[in-house]
Amino acid sequence: MYSVFLVDDEPIVLEGIRSKINWEEAGFSFAGEATDGEIALSMIHELKPDILITDIKMPFMDGLELSAAIKKTQPWIKIIILSGHDEFDYAKKAISIGVEDYLLKPFTSEEVITSLKKIAAQIDRERTQLSDISRMKEELKTHEKLVQKEFLNNLVHGSADMTNLMSKCQELGIDLLSRCYKLIISRVESRSHNMTNQQEACSRLNSYSGTWEQTYSFFHHSNRLVCICKGSSPDELDETVFRLAETIEHIATQNEDCYVITGIGKTVDHLSLIPSSYEDAKKITEADNSKNPQNLIISSDDISPGTTNGYLELKENDPLVDRLKYASKNDVSAIIEESMALIYDNPGQFNVFASYLLVDMIFAVSKLVESLGGDIKQLNPEILQRQFVDNAVRDENNFVKTLEGVLNFALEYRDSRMTGKYGDTILKAKKYIEENYADQNTTLTSVAEAVAMSPNHFSSIFSHECKTTFIEYLTNVRIENAKRLMKETDMKGYDIAYECGFSDPHYFSYIFKKNTGLSPREYKLSVEK
Repeated sequence: MYSVFLVDDEPIVLEGIRSKINWEEAGFSFAGEATDGEIALSMIHELKPDILITDIKMPFMDGLELSAAIKKTQPWIKIIILSGHDEFDYAKKAISIGVEDYLLKPFTSEEVITSLKKIAAQIDRERTQLSDISRMKEELKTHEKLVQKEFLNNLVHGSADMTNLMSKCQELGIDLLSRCYKLIISRVESRSHNMTNQQEACSRLNSYSGTWEQTYSFFHHSNRLVCICKGSSPDELDETVFRLAETIEHIATQNEDCYVITGIGKTVDHLSLIPSSYEDAKKITEADNSKNPQNLIISSDDISPGTTNGYLELKENDPLVDRLKYASKNDVSAIIEESMALIYDNPGQFNVFASYLLVDMIFAVSKLVESLGGDIKQLNPEILQRQFVDNAVRDENNFVKTLEGVLNFALEYRDSRMTGKYGDTILKAKKYIEENYADQNTTLTSVAEAVAMSPNHFSSIFSHECKTTFIEYLTNVRIENAKRLMKETDMKGYDIAYECGFSDPHYFSYIFKKNTGLSPREYKLSVEK
């Protein structure tokens, strides 16, 4: 049975298609619907239907934009477009994007079913071809494939002859020339330990793997797919790799008994460094998750510190930085408890999550110190060493003790820099703002009252101590939280405006664009790419 998702800005069209087709009898299931492409995109990403039926002309994001986005991120989804007689130019563009069929309005339910069945037959043919295990075995037995696999295996394990590397690549028809590289390892497992299910999932992956651009792959052992990914820039490579990881997960988990753990190694800029990226990915996929068998995509950039002359590379825009700016000593225990709760929610993966949490905390502390005029490399260089993290995650007690030490260092340094007469007052005000920014009644007067000062006096010392006006600071807090909600939720723009303390969605849009250079819709689209 194939799942179908509908998109049309006319409710009457949606109702007509949904209600006039006996989905089950026709061999399909109704996955869901949306009234515009922007809403549909996030729903489709989550539901992963087999077939999308979309109108070609819609507000916000039209059918062409939606189809292009879907073909880029979920190319296996088949698309049928709905087009009026005066929209044939649009239909031709849609066909060039790669949609499978189109229906001219007005159409009947029989025409929709005919189109769906044509698409279903196409899916059947592809699935039959891709699940042909015997064909995969015959292909793997060919001398060329075996030699290529052996060469790539030697390359990722560091045993390839680097002096004749490029000539060997040319001989084998492998083009590895690129600006940068990343290694992916995807470990396919069966929840019921059914080897047939696992083998079928690996067979499907193997059948698809030859079509992936900028990627060379092979199976190591029976259930580990290794991918060498190329890119012209680190940012482009990151996008390619995460899209590929999602594709691997989707293909392998068509059998619900299977799940995939994908580890992504660090970015390297030379073929001789590929083994180090491989080792990063390998550490992730070797974690024992038998007690919690679920799909995971984890990058080494998130769980272990990259190194530049032995130091962590500091990241921007860490939300922990603002929290630490006004945290009290009593908050240290709360932060540690939150960290341990996340670890306990992921049993069997202590090293992975403890490393991630500690590195994230070190990044936040480093940026806090920098914002206060300090240099973490001079004040506490030890915490920037990779060995510091490795030692900290040896066991739970050591991790808690280390995390506590890092947090106390941050607060002590922060307090030492607050030498002015009003340091405590500013911290109290910032904490009040963070807890109440969503309230439209949070104003200069209400915050001044919370710190027991007159509004004029408080405004003056706040500007002097913080090097920004109260209104600018409050607006920035609200905008940063709005950006967070756009990244983490599917909330509408007007709901986000009210959630972040703005009384007028139009004013929110104006302030948001003024501060970020993008409208709320443009920003949300940019973070979804």
